[in-house]
Amino acid sequence: MSSTIPASYSPPIRNPTKKPIQNTNLCLLLLCNHLQEAKQIHALMIKSSQISDAYSASRLTEFYAVSDNGSLKYAEKVFNSVEEPGTFIWNTLIRGSLNKKKPHKAILLYDRMLCQSIEQDHFTFTFILKACTQLLALAIGRQLHAQIVKQGLEYSGFVRNKLIHLYAICGLIIDARKLFDTSTELDIVTWNSMLEGYADNKDGESLHQLFDRMPVRDGVSWNTMIAYYVQVGDFKDAIEMFRQMQDDGERPNRVTFISVLSAVAQLGALAQGRWVHTYIGKHRIELDENLGSALINMYAKCGCLDGAIQAFHETSQKNVDTWNAMISGLAANGQSLKALKFFLKMELSGVWPNEITFSCVLNACSHGGLVEDGLRYFRKMKDVYGIEPDIAHYGCMVDLFGRAGLFDKAEEIIGKMPMKPDAVMLKALLGACRIHRNIEMGERAGLQLIELAPYDHASYVLLSNIYAMGDKWDQVHKVRKTMWERGIRKPPGCSSVELDGVVHEFVVGDITHSRKKQVYEMLDEMGERLKLAGYEPDTKQVLLDIDEEEVRQTSLGHHSEKLAIAFGFISTSPGTTVRVMKNIRVCSDCHSAIKLLSNIYNRDIIVRDSNRFHHFRNGSCSCMDYW
Repeated sequence: MSSTIPASYSPPIRNPTKKPIQNTNLCLLLLCNHLQEAKQIHALMIKSSQISDAYSASRLTEFYAVSDNGSLKYAEKVFNSVEEPGTFIWNTLIRGSLNKKKPHKAILLYDRMLCQSIEQDHFTFTFILKACTQLLALAIGRQLHAQIVKQGLEYSGFVRNKLIHLYAICGLIIDARKLFDTSTELDIVTWNSMLEGYADNKDGESLHQLFDRMPVRDGVSWNTMIAYYVQVGDFKDAIEMFRQMQDDGERPNRVTFISVLSAVAQLGALAQGRWVHTYIGKHRIELDENLGSALINMYAKCGCLDGAIQAFHETSQKNVDTWNAMISGLAANGQSLKALKFFLKMELSGVWPNEITFSCVLNACSHGGLVEDGLRYFRKMKDVYGIEPDIAHYGCMVDLFGRAGLFDKAEEIIGKMPMKPDAVMLKALLGACRIHRNIEMGERAGLQLIELAPYDHASYVLLSNIYAMGDKWDQVHKVRKTMWERGIRKPPGCSSVELDGVVHEFVVGDITHSRKKQVYEMLDEMGERLKLAGYEPDTKQVLLDIDEEEVRQTSLGHHSEKLAIAFGFISTSPGTTVRVMKNIRVCSDCHSAIKLLSNIYNRDIIVRDSNRFHHFRNGSCSCMDYW
């Protein structure tokens, strides 16, 4: 039995030789491209009494309920006009409710079916189980399972696949597997339902075993695996699975590309992202709002704004997410004024901004030091668009004032906002205290941050930074001791550079790379040229009380981003932009050094850390030394 649900199906006709009356109207209905046209045919059916024919009424209901150009309200009107609606028309209305994202309504319709003793078939249970899955309504699903068994439909491929999916997505993976193992017919949908269940439950060992056992795989199978790797943060494996998918001869689709672009964005693997973009263009795949947004986001997170802007202009359908991706990308890459210009274009285009849009806009103002603009947009958000500021918007304002050194304003807005500060806001305030050397406020904010996020390593590191800045090494030790006692560890710094589609990773003091000899020779050369340029290591960035000054300087010189840049220098021709991705925040010492390196070697160096992008060029950085 095939488990593919047909787009539509016909109700049983008691007298097959008898043709439905007024067949012309039904033919016209098939040609409908607009709701208004369907309403005219509806009027003709009423005028000719055709609407009283159950078959004709069911077909009209189907158009209204299921068609993209239909209307659930009109479907219900036709349904209510039928004296004794049969199973098909009930199923059609349930299906239409699902299409319109109204699963609660679908379940209420099913309840009415039961109350009126209407016969259910496997389509009914397929649709209602889908509604239960969308709502995670496990209790109702179990009741349905009992009714399915009672009616002898438990071995229907349609129904069994939906049951497996429901149990799996609700976390009852053992129950799902029992159904899978007792299925008499395992088609691709059954396998995929079980596969998706393991992926949703992050059960990697079982997921791989099932995938390896699959006799046949389709696009859904591969997409499930790729999406799983993205979900658990195994971005390299996601890209590797994408390659295997192509080797297997399976053609990727939009869903594939959205997952792959997400993985590429996280790795900063620009060359691979460009390959995906070229593939999309070569196969004439339309850039809709979802795929277009993913492509824009990928380029922006790889620090390639020209690519992001190109993808934006190629996107045929631009919704608020598309604009948000572009504005956010520009803001994160230090192009605050361009970000605000795009927001103005968005307003002129008629796209209504949402709360995420204003977070992007306020971030742009914050990163660009545009205090007056930030205040204006903060007021406009509520006064013009009726959007109440949330914690993210207040956080942007605190960041905005903090960057400008307006600590009174920052404290004032914290005192007035209708919620308590969150960790993101306090981290922004700590960053401002570090830049403006406000040790007193930084200590208060840091202690509050540790209380709010006691198991976040960044809370302790940021407070340590503040104490180290004030030469309070006893307090640095105290913070580090508390961190150690609580079992909290700072993740090691890791930086990566992509070369010819391969991502090369480095950790502090790395000696594992195949070209380590050349990397360290380059690192020594960089150190000598930095000294000649007047560079002095900021040894306070080594937040351990190490007495030997030379040891401190060596530790700084071997930070992962410097190793990655050295590898980039020896692996590319002069003048080539070097792109580095780092998992944690760039320290002040490395930031100062990289500014000089960009000038010494006449190279553009782009570093993406956990906070933002740094575009180094001619001895300066796009972040204006604030991050």
